[in-house]
Formats: sequence, structure tokens, C-alpha cells
Amino acid sequence: MSDENVFKQPKPFYLIFSIEFWERFGFYGMQAILTVYMVKILGMSETASFTLFGAFSALVYGSVAIGGWVGDKVLGTKRTIKLGAMVLVVGYALLGLSATSGYGGSDLIYIAMGFITMGNGLFKANPSSLLAKVYGENDPRLDGAFTMYYMAINLGSFFSMLLSPWIAEKFGYDIAFGVSAAGLVITLVNFYISGHIVKSVGSKPDMKPVNKIYYLGVLVGAIILSFVSAILLQHLFYAHAILIVVGSTIVGLYFKELFSTSGIERAKMFVAFVLMLQGIVFFVLYFQMPTSLNFFAIHNISHDLFGIHVAPEQFQALNPLWIMIASPVLAMVYNKYGDRFSMPFKFALGMVLCSLSFLVLVLGAHFANSDGIVDSNWLIVSYGFQSIGELFVSGLGLAMVAQLVPQRMMGFAMGMWFLTSATAAVIAGWVATLTAAPANVIEPHQTLMLYSHVFGIIGYSTAGIAIFTMIIAPKLTRVMRGEDTPAKVTTA
Repeated sequence: MSDENVFKQPKPFYLIFSIEFWERFGFYGMQAILTVYMVKILGMSETASFTLFGAFSALVYGSVAIGGWVGDKVLGTKRTIKLGAMVLVVGYALLGLSATSGYGGSDLIYIAMGFITMGNGLFKANPSSLLAKVYGENDPRLDGAFTMYYMAINLGSFFSMLLSPWIAEKFGYDIAFGVSAAGLVITLVNFYISGHIVKSVGSKPDMKPVNKIYYLGVLVGAIILSFVSAILLQHLFYAHAILIVVGSTIVGLYFKELFSTSGIERAKMFVAFVLMLQGIVFFVLYFQMPTSLNFFAIHNISHDLFGIHVAPEQFQALNPLWIMIASPVLAMVYNKYGDRFSMPFKFALGMVLCSLSFLVLVLGAHFANSDGIVDSNWLIVSYGFQSIGELFVSGLGLAMVAQLVPQRMMGFAMGMWFLTSATAAVIAGWVATLTAAPANVIEPHQTLMLYSHVFGIIGYSTAGIAIFTMIIAPKLTRVMRGEDTPAKVTTA
């Protein structure tokens, strides 16, 4: 296959690409400013905002397995996408109202986050599951397609991460969150107009007339669970406990399915699980962007980007910017040399780059000016390392699932991949709180010392994990190719 063929994909790919673009536009626009909104407008401490954001993110990604199951078994992938988008519109609209005086923002925000949790849960796993169904088994375009699909996520997030902080600053947080709602409205309109393109693609329920009782049941269930999520976000102990129970159940079901198979299929599922564990490490680092790295930019980074003054929250747009630069290059490399670099090696390389992303900030802290402010170029380099590392881990996570997990449980496994994000979000919230300075510490020199210390711990810990993943990568590669199967996998 020639390099340029990475851009030649089936028509359904481009529709799914655009649907994902607008949904991610809404989600990342909200995420870019949420913790800052909690601190500046609602008066929370940084520690409280990081912990709440971690729990919220955990519920968001933890609920994805529900949406994957509903898409696979109940409503169909395409109907679940539409329903999820509608619930998300409600969530973002309520979030906008929480920022409007007179609507009780400190209480309404929990309800808004509850609806966003369930809307995202219904939506998130299904576009990637639908995309996987477009391609046949062992289709050489698969890695390139998922990498380009991942670019849709980052195109949407790039524009929203630039716009949302600016809109919040100029027009208010209510308008900024309203823009997120508009992104989901565009998603719905787009799908309804062009849905015929994916008429022959979908899960088994998609190929049957809608079951109105099932649809009503899912809708009512989503509303109820939205309010349950809102309550859990106000009682984080129970939110964390439920996540542990749900996570353990999903992992148990996965291993039940794993041990019901044999041979190469079982070996591939085992490798997929090991790579998901590596994904947890990555996402702990990833969730530092809207939390600790966001406030690091506020407190200790010069507020300019390539010589242009920016709001500090806009630095998060560096992540999708780097990914848009690197995605097409890596997609072409995968198409030409993909067989030479196995998935375990790609994940291990991602770990190496992610460790460097934090260590470079520790180095940059030594070159801070007399006011304790670090040049923004250090943050640009840091985001570069983390973003390219992201392409090796998160960017290929969906392709990894599609490649290693049987088609019959694709939606469930996609949801399980997102469960790694849920688990990591809770851990990441706790890690971020380590960077939160006490209320009486506002001097940049003091906050810089704190950030440098914590980022050093993160960077060196990740480096140790990266070395370990490099060591086990050859073994995992042999397992997934059927050349070597561990005893724990062959034991029924």
C-alpha cells in the first residue's frame, strides 16, 4: 500500500470522523475551563476542584461501558450515538445555567455534570465501535484509519480549547458552556442528514426496527442515572466505591470471556489486558493537563504562545496541535512499516515520551526568571513529548482493541478501554492535588518549587515504568502472534 492511501478511506469513515469532531469540540471546550471555573467562579479550592474533576472524569469514562453494551445489544450503535448527543446537549445547557447568576451554580453544576456523564457514556464508545465495523478483519488500513480518526478528536479539541477560554474571558462562562452545547447540536444535525451513508453498518439492533419500549427504558434509565451521578459527585466516597465495584465486575466479565476461548484468540485478549494496564499509567499523566498543568500555566508560565499573548488555559490547545502535526506522519509510517513495530513496542515508546514530558518541565524550572516564571517554550516542548506519546498509547488504544479483541464483544471491549481512563482519573485527581499550594502560598517562587518537586516524582516514576514495558514488549509480541503463550493464559 502506498503512503497516500492512508487518506483514502471508505465513505462511512468521513461521516464518523465529522461526528466525532463536533462531539469532542463540545467536550474538550468544557474540560479546558471546568476546573478554573470551579475555582474562580464557584470559589472551590484547587484541591477540591481537582478531586471533583477526577471523580467526574472517572464517572464519564466509567459509564462508557454502559453505552457500548446498549449500542451492541439493545438500541444499536447509531441510535445510541444520537441519544447520547441529546443528553449531552442538556448537560452543557445546565452547565451554562450554573454560571448564570440566580440559578444556584454550586448546586446546579452537579446535575449538569451528571447529565454530561451519562450523555458521554452513551455516546463515547459507539463511534469507534461503528468505525471498527467498517473494516474487515486484518484490513491493513485499520491502524491508519484509527490514527486519522484520532485526529478528528484533536481537531475538535484544538478549536474548542482555543475558543472556550477566550469566550469565557470575554463573554462569560455561561456563553462558553453554551458553545459546547452547540457542538452537540451540530453533531445531531450532521448525523440525521448524512446517516444514510452508514445505513448498512452497525450492530445487530441497528439492522432491526427500533424497539420503542427498549428506547424509552434506556432514556428513562439515562435520566435517572444522571441524577444518581449528580448525587455521587457530592459524595465522592460512594462514587469511588461504585467505580471499584463496576470496574471489578467488567474486568471479571472480560476474563470470563477470555477463559472461554482458547489459542491465539485467548492470547490476544491477554495482551490487550496488559496494554490496558499501561493505558492507565498514560491517562494518569494525561489528566494532569486540565488540572495540575493547567494551573502550572496560570501560576508559573509566561502567558504567551509563539510571541502572542494567550489565556493560560489555552496552552491546553498545544496537545491537539502537536497531535495534528504528528498524526498524518505516523499514519503513513504505520501503513508502510507497521509490521516492523508491534503494538507492545508502540505502547512502551509512548511511556518513554510521557516520562520526558514531565522531566523537561523539571529542567525548565531551573531556568525560570527572577520572578519565578518559566518561559512558555518549555511547556511547548513538554506538550510535544506527551502528545506524541499519546499517539503511541491512547491514539492506538482503539486500534489495539479492534485488532486483539473478538468482533462479537467489540463494543464491550471499547468500553473497557475507556474504563482505563476512569480508573486513571481518580488516581490523577489525587496526584494533581499534590501540586495544589496552600491558600496562603501565592508567590511564584514557592509554587514553582512545589510543581518542580511533584513533576519530578511523576517523570522519574514513569521512566521506571517505561523501562519495564520495553523489557516485556518482546514477550507480549510473541504472545499476540501465537508464538509464546503464558501459563496463566493457557490454564483454563
